[in-house]
Amino acid sequence: MLNLQLAKKYSRAIFEIAADEKKLKEYGEELTGVTRAVFDEPMLRGFATNPQVPPEAKKSLFKKIFSGELSSDIENFIMLLIDKHRMDLLEVIDAQYQDFSNEAQGIVVADITTAHPLTGALEKLLAEKLEKATGRSVKLRKHIDAAIIGGAIAQIGDKRIDGSVQGRLAALRAEILANK
Repeated sequence: MLNLQLAKKYSRAIFEIAADEKKLKEYGEELTGVTRAVFDEPMLRGFATNPQVPPEAKKSLFKKIFSGELSSDIENFIMLLIDKHRMDLLEVIDAQYQDFSNEAQGIVVADITTAHPLTGALEKLLAEKLEKATGRSVKLRKHIDAAIIGGAIAQIGDKRIDGSVQGRLAALRAEILANK
């Protein structure tokens, strides 16, 4: 609980800096880039989150890895997380930052689950349909689940639109069983 509260404070702080600088998207991309680089690589994750590794060693490595790739605000933010031994919160901070940023920009995130990867044209069409339905800009977060057989399932907040073959088969089965 305490870690979630801390992560929210850090994410709110970097969000407010980004908003003041009018760089919500840019800072979000940088923050996500650092998060993915750290947490997608097990050795780097272990190094970055290990409390026994001195902060100066972590800072030195991060400066070498991200040299010239980060804005000064994001670089300073990462250095602060290292100094405060909070790198283990980076994924949560990034996720909360993205939520703050999307809300500020009027963007809603739609989780789209399909049996196979979406093509560019189909992805664009789906986003347009969801934008019409919600009246807001939509950012797609794509998931693959072969169990749905075909079609798609869209989850936006607490609203779920099930257009999957699996969902239709389940509805048909329920209807048949109800009519027995």
